[in-house]
Amino acid sequence: MRSLVLGSSSPYRRELLERLRLDFAVDPPEIDETPRAGETAPAYVRRLAIAKAREVGARHPDALVISSDQCAELDGELLGKPLTHERARAQLRRLSGRAAVFRTGLCLLDAAAGRPQYREAAHTVEYRELDAREIEDYLRRERPYHCTASFRSEGLGPSLTRRIEGGDPSALIGLPMLLLAELLREAGVAAPAAA
Repeated sequence: MRSLVLGSSSPYRRELLERLRLDFAVDPPEIDETPRAGETAPAYVRRLAIAKAREVGARHPDALVISSDQCAELDGELLGKPLTHERARAQLRRLSGRAAVFRTGLCLLDAAAGRPQYREAAHTVEYRELDAREIEDYLRRERPYHCTASFRSEGLGPSLTRRIEGGDPSALIGLPMLLLAELLREAGVAAPAAA
């Protein structure tokens, strides 16, 4: 079987990929994730997912490289990782009572052929009206500073919502497993691994 490399520093993506029971290495990419002027959310996640895969693929020229990126979109503005408590609070205040679209771009790069395969998963997350106490309690308990739009979907994030629409809940964690399994099968990799 071709070697697999996960191009990510995210422990959540690593944990998701482990569910397929495949052997893989981890090699985090180092690229600038700053959005470009006028860049749409779909263009942003596509550009970053492919750029991450190519950067890691240059170090693993015979591997299949898996990478992904995620952002949320509200009123045409991209919401990324807040990184600080204050920015997380501001994001959640803006999201209160509103719906945002979370986009997760996924790339499987055949580094030997230089050929990226790309897919995107989108979810609409509709937030409840959140009061200041709820926001502070959530931030204190979850510390979602490295989560897109402060939404920790594998933790208490869903408790902030009224509804979530989309086809693959793992995409909200950062790695769309349904799409990944499909891409791996197309590349000749049994997912999950055969016994």
